[in-house]
Amino acid sequence: MSGRIVGQSVERLEDRALLRGEARFVDDISFPGMWHVAFVRSAHAHAMILGVDVSAALDVPGVHAVLTMADLEPHLSDRLLRVALPSPAYRQELHRPVLADREVVHVGEAIAAVIADSRYIAEDAAALVMVDYDPLPVVSDCRDAMAENAPRAHRDAPHNLAAEFDMGYGDCDEAFAKAAHVFRENYWQHRGVAQSMECRGVVAALEPMSDVLTMWSSTQTPHAGKRVLCGLLGRDEDKLRVVTPDVGGGFGPKLVFYPEEAVVALAAQIYGHPIKWIEDRREHFVSTTQERDQHWDMEIAVDAQGQILGLRGTLLHDHGAYTARGVNVAYGSAAAITLPYVIPAYQLDIKLVVTNKVSVTPIRGAGQPQAVFVMERLLDRVARELKIDRAELRRRNLVAGAQIPYKTPLKTRGGMQVVLDSGDYPACMAAALERAGWEDFPRRQAAALAKGRHIGLGVANYVEGTGRGPFEPVSVRVAENGRIHVASGAAAMGQSTKTMLAQVVAEQLGCDMSNITVVAGDTGAIELGMGGFNSRQAVMAGSSAHAAALKVRQKALHVASHMLQVGEQALEIEGTAVRLKGGGAQVELAEVAKAVAGLPGYYIPGNVEPGLQATEHVIINDMTYANGTCVVEVEVDAETGLVRVSRVVFAHDCGRVLHPKIVEGQIIGGIAHGLGNALFEWMGFDENAQPVSTTLAEYLLMSSTEMPPPIEILHLESPSPLNELGIKGVGESGVIPMTAAVASAVEDALAPFGVSIAKVPINPPDLISLIHGASQEMRA
Repeated sequence: MSGRIVGQSVERLEDRALLRGEARFVDDISFPGMWHVAFVRSAHAHAMILGVDVSAALDVPGVHAVLTMADLEPHLSDRLLRVALPSPAYRQELHRPVLADREVVHVGEAIAAVIADSRYIAEDAAALVMVDYDPLPVVSDCRDAMAENAPRAHRDAPHNLAAEFDMGYGDCDEAFAKAAHVFRENYWQHRGVAQSMECRGVVAALEPMSDVLTMWSSTQTPHAGKRVLCGLLGRDEDKLRVVTPDVGGGFGPKLVFYPEEAVVALAAQIYGHPIKWIEDRREHFVSTTQERDQHWDMEIAVDAQGQILGLRGTLLHDHGAYTARGVNVAYGSAAAITLPYVIPAYQLDIKLVVTNKVSVTPIRGAGQPQAVFVMERLLDRVARELKIDRAELRRRNLVAGAQIPYKTPLKTRGGMQVVLDSGDYPACMAAALERAGWEDFPRRQAAALAKGRHIGLGVANYVEGTGRGPFEPVSVRVAENGRIHVASGAAAMGQSTKTMLAQVVAEQLGCDMSNITVVAGDTGAIELGMGGFNSRQAVMAGSSAHAAALKVRQKALHVASHMLQVGEQALEIEGTAVRLKGGGAQVELAEVAKAVAGLPGYYIPGNVEPGLQATEHVIINDMTYANGTCVVEVEVDAETGLVRVSRVVFAHDCGRVLHPKIVEGQIIGGIAHGLGNALFEWMGFDENAQPVSTTLAEYLLMSSTEMPPPIEILHLESPSPLNELGIKGVGESGVIPMTAAVASAVEDALAPFGVSIAKVPINPPDLISLIHGASQEMRA
């Protein structure tokens, strides 16, 4: 659906406020005399709590309270945060306590909350809270945790298995028995942190006249937060409001409801005083959920021509200390690994293992980058062993354009069949390879090697499930002054959600985006909502916005036709007016809105229901599948292990492109994120589960100096048949193939040494070790 506004790079609604410093993030929200919170957190990865002495902290001037679980429990319906998504795979319950009072199971777990006039006072007082610990044995490595005699991550747990399930189809035994070749590899993808520019934060205030408790939170899911809080605090829905202000990045962890949100909201209710907590960067390393620590043991079976016959193996997934979301990261990995390719038989056994580390939940990609890394690494191994060009091997196995829609044997976590709905995967790969100069690269590589330079080219394909349903409501209302108000449960966190919604609505209601006000992520503005995650908001909220705008358009044209005494088909909406096509008589939208507001004793024109508004909850149960190919060129210094990414070509298909600049921005951001995962980001823990990377000096991120020259993005458009806009999600696409493409390129660059990459991130010391080890093997 390309139109006057949709499909164009119109000015974004968010830009002016952000560029002028006028945006309002959670830390910008302030009340006179507001109190501040600092949390007392565990220094131990695993210990019993024998006692908590808060007396010295309470004596500090400016301290109003020091809250422990004993103080909160009388006000709570439950001491646990029961937020895990349903699954039959669970083998034990691992709900987080609002505050730990019996046992701590990871460094950084909150034990007490100090409330004071300022954060400075609160921090000083928190240091005076004395916690009497009895240290317990620690589980740091998920591989060791499954041993029969391993310590338990939770003292009373029967074992360290959080969940287990398998996924598969076809006859793997037969496939492997008849295979000409079988190759086996082990892969490790290490733990990482989201590291959004803005850490988490909460402000809560109780309005005494209305008894409405409002919580402003840097969250991706305000409606889910409201439901949890209503349950915990026993508040009626009309007495609690959750608002997502401007958010400086979400990336997944902010979709989780956290203990700090419950504590701050409850404290504001108890004391009737506005209260704020802002997470600092060190807290972010030890209290915000993380992702990615996975160990794969995989086998691939192929025929003599490299055609895939079967794929099987095991996945060991570090679940962390609690179930803060569910089994979805591991499930996402298991479900994504086969998607781009025709694989007749597949079997994966998955275990989620409890450790004494921060809980694991989705980070951008939600398990899919790990799956793509494993699949693409296996294909490179097959290509190397059979001496087939890496791209050619992929061509032989990709789902062909003529096969789409392609019904796979897989199902989503909700039980819907995975159907690849649109796209041409071979054409997408061909476009990327051509732009990158794949065919000519061996000549360039040989010339560089002759000069002592090691350059390499890598390729990776991905298919991403986007637009997770079932709905995201949007309301569209024309006020009596003619202004159009749009509200949605979709939560904006830097991906231009307000622009997207305004763009879709404006296409139907006059194409004047300056006449549209958008409220996103406010439970006071719309009753239902799910929020932002899984590349879903354009698909789900965009579809509802389109449907609601169409209804308002039809009603406006109908009423205006009676007011102007002409047929509806003769009218159009232009700017802020309904007018005759081609010009002439017109009536302002403001007048139409006033007419349907009604007057006592008078007919409403057109005999319609009052109000010029509509709320739609378009239900889309099936996910729509985006795809793409990434080609990366690198140069590796074989003496230092330094990897420099010199070029990235990214061809993708996200269906209809609503706003090209926004789409490119999302992809480039994902690429930067993925390059960090591939080369820099390492959330280290020692054998005692003590974090060893807790500052940005130790945990390295991509910066402008590491980014390659202008990234080349190619847009292919195959409209999805699952929604009227024909769109697919794109927010996570950039990150998904990056570790695989970089590993492929590094391995290609170091082919003279016979290096094989099986772990990310790829850091210089490891690379030097691989070069030396491979060189010794070659000499032997």
